[in-house]
Amino acid sequence: MFGLLRILKDDILLGVAEAKAHTTKSKQTGISVTRLESLDVFRSLMMFLMIFVNDIPGLKNIPDWLLHAASDENRLGLADTVFPGFLFIMGMAVPYAVEIRRQREEPLWQILLHIMLRTLALLVMGVFIVNHDTIGKCLISQPWFGIGMVTAFFLVWNDYSKLKGYWSYILRVLGIAVLFWLAYEYKGIGGAKFSPQWWGILGLIGWSYLTCAVVVLFTRFNLLLAIVAAGITIALCILPDKGIIKQLNIHHLDFLFPGGGVHAAFAIIGMMTGVIVYHFNEKANFCKTLLPILVGLAVAALAGAYWAQHHWIISKIGATPTWLFLCCSIFFALFIVIYWLVDVAGKKNWFKIIAPAGTLTLTCYMIPYLWYSIQTLTGWAYPKVLNSGWPGLARSLVFSLLCIGIAWGLSQIKIRLKI
Repeated sequence: MFGLLRILKDDILLGVAEAKAHTTKSKQTGISVTRLESLDVFRSLMMFLMIFVNDIPGLKNIPDWLLHAASDENRLGLADTVFPGFLFIMGMAVPYAVEIRRQREEPLWQILLHIMLRTLALLVMGVFIVNHDTIGKCLISQPWFGIGMVTAFFLVWNDYSKLKGYWSYILRVLGIAVLFWLAYEYKGIGGAKFSPQWWGILGLIGWSYLTCAVVVLFTRFNLLLAIVAAGITIALCILPDKGIIKQLNIHHLDFLFPGGGVHAAFAIIGMMTGVIVYHFNEKANFCKTLLPILVGLAVAALAGAYWAQHHWIISKIGATPTWLFLCCSIFFALFIVIYWLVDVAGKKNWFKIIAPAGTLTLTCYMIPYLWYSIQTLTGWAYPKVLNSGWPGLARSLVFSLLCIGIAWGLSQIKIRLKI
């Protein structure tokens, strides 16, 4: 705690973050960052769980705690923690990713362009997936729409760094043309046209990423500013009554603050956590430095959830502050375990089987859409025994691992989504 206060004092006086236990230094600020392996492991675990919880809703006789809670239920299911887990770990990674670009001496306009293009990619993918899920009778059936959509995503956003000549531009233009054609031919239920009905999971991640990245451009690794930013986003969610964003009733800006600002709060709290880890990344003294702070944050978030329970139910669908605090408490505790195992104890190999999901996250996310589309077109179904109970859950676990394995296999032939 005294160390935290000391660094806050340094930030107030100097306006810069003190660098500790890192390798490459920025000439302007003294900030230096390296990639934390625990971030990739945390992300890979979230991706594995994302595929799993998306595959189990059709199963019978499985525990309710694995599924999403209904909108009027006051509880937290495993499925209700995965999406915010993505937002949290994304927020943790953003300051490191942005600072690495600064260390490469990329100009600010280039970093901003990267942020905007990455946001655009997530929004486009999110909107197409939403429309895929609500397609009606039209020239293109849902499975063919899904195959065309995912194929186009890979054409546009594949990693072409090893491809020479103009082929990358030709393939990207082809992918964009396919997306425009799919949107033009699309007809939703009741004849609705292609539109951003809502942003989808990827779109919500995109808006939250944009908010977090812009904040990071101004705060960098300044611990005081990171804490202030997290405090402001939490305040926007809970004051007054149902949150300032909701109370202002600015519907034309709702897209910037999905979930009344709660989704962005997950990312900003994750960003603050990443900054704290940067300052206290002393592996040899983990139990004396970083551990007490993270435990304190977990307890504080749990206390916040207890307070919020008197005003809001626990609801992912309602994006309530109670959901925010309770999930953050879980994430702080989970990160403690992962950080200790991976960065302190060097047990990264324990997570080797799901490791590709940490770096091939978007590729992993798209594989199930191809599989479900092919399954529908061929009419192939699982044996009945695999559609219920523990055999069904085992099937979904194996499916999740196969999706990660397929993503890894595709990466070996230079097919991977990179935005």
